[in-house]
Amino acid sequence: MEVAFRVAAQFVEWLVYILMTAIFLRAILSFFAQPGSDNPIMRLLTEVTEPVLGPLRRVLPSVGMLDLSPFVAMILLQFVGGIVVNLLRQASYAY
Repeated sequence: MEVAFRVAAQFVEWLVYILMTAIFLRAILSFFAQPGSDNPIMRLLTEVTEPVLGPLRRVLPSVGMLDLSPFVAMILLQFVGGIVVNLLRQASYAY
């Protein structure tokens, strides 16, 4: 059972890392990609990150042309991911 918790903790770590990288890349590439362009990389990044960024955009107030949702999402992912990984690791030591 302890191996399952360790594997789950590793999976969550990788998932958080991949999602944070995708959010970062989308934020950076959004400065270079033209709006409405059919760029397959931007389409993939949008499909992966929009489930996280969309709800945050509805909650966060707009700050002019600046979108703070990627920044807030990365902080929340780091925080919540760290808590989940620590809980899984502690559970693996309990068994």
